[in-house]
Amino acid sequence: MDLKANTTLYYDTFAEDFAKSTLPVDMSALYQRFLPLIPPCGNILDAGCGSGRDAKYFQSIGHKVSAFDASSRLASIASNYLNIDVPVLTFQTFNESGLYDGIWCCASLLHVPKVELMDAISRLRKALKRNGILYMSFKHGDEERVKEGRFFCDQTEQTVRPYLEGFEVKDMWVTGDQREGRSSEQWLNIIVEKQE
Repeated sequence: MDLKANTTLYYDTFAEDFAKSTLPVDMSALYQRFLPLIPPCGNILDAGCGSGRDAKYFQSIGHKVSAFDASSRLASIASNYLNIDVPVLTFQTFNESGLYDGIWCCASLLHVPKVELMDAISRLRKALKRNGILYMSFKHGDEERVKEGRFFCDQTEQTVRPYLEGFEVKDMWVTGDQREGRSSEQWLNIIVEKQE
């Protein structure tokens, strides 16, 4: 069974509902930790952008924004919302070098299996400029699982450490889910800086 394909199928199937449920979520507390580390008018990639909610905010305050998503339906929604081309890419096919001041991976890397996570994060590191900033979030836990048609790779403060080689950890903290009815779900948030 191809768990990644099933996850992409889930987002393709429920793209409109997913966009409606995530667009109104207040992410300002996360922005306040990430954006002070990004230079004014910086180049930010929203990797696994979903509806384009976060990229839209980054655009609104003057940053140059790029984005991609593995779901063709979500990439189309985000393209329209952001008024930019949002290509259909996975972390495994993403391949850029030295372009971004910051990369934002909000609830996206959590769909990458542990066996592929090191490569995915290495690709993101390569795409960052020197001293570039990477934000990632995972469901808090230490298992790989399928829930309601989606694959999840959960992480804790300890299990995520091996994947952070080549980075300096700037911040790591746990938060509750901001969506209505999900306050019991915990998220691990990580901000790291690329080291040469």
